[in-house]
Amino acid sequence: FGIGPRKQVDDTPYGGGAGMVLRVDVMAAALQAAKNKLQNTKYKVILMTPQGERLQQPKLREMTTTGSNYIILCGHYEGFDERIRSLVDEEISIGDFVLTGGELPAMMLIDGISRLLPGVLGSEASHQDETHATEGRIEYPHYTRPEEWKGKAVPTVLKSGNHAEIERWRCEQSRHKSGK
Repeated sequence: FGIGPRKQVDDTPYGGGAGMVLRVDVMAAALQAAKNKLQNTKYKVILMTPQGERLQQPKLREMTTTGSNYIILCGHYEGFDERIRSLVDEEISIGDFVLTGGELPAMMLIDGISRLLPGVLGSEASHQDETHATEGRIEYPHYTRPEEWKGKAVPTVLKSGNHAEIERWRCEQSRHKSGK
């Protein structure tokens, strides 16, 4: 969708300044091509940007239940023409920092959504009892073999076979890690 013999997608910003900015006309053409492929399909257009709503687990869960497809737009280097914001349904940020492009945040969004979809993880319970599955909750610690490693042993309760005690220990550990 680039313009000219070099298929340019960015240009210098009006008013001067450092860096190159993605052109609105190029992004609009690319977006329209994606929309054409999703005819008769429900979709939302997401813009990955540090100024967007901070991505959190409840948002990921919401995105898996809407029945929507997603078209994800990413800026690069200096960013994008401000008018691109008028083409999107929402803006999402992965945190208060800036990367060279929105590709990694987009992959994080995709991965976060994907692991909540049925059949992606080995067990449906895998994502129901983990950090951030419940607001403000941090998951309890996990242990595996060897039973002792460099003087650090697996807690006795986990080897006891007493499921009620194990659950109580896990809840206690979760509260402790969560600061509650």
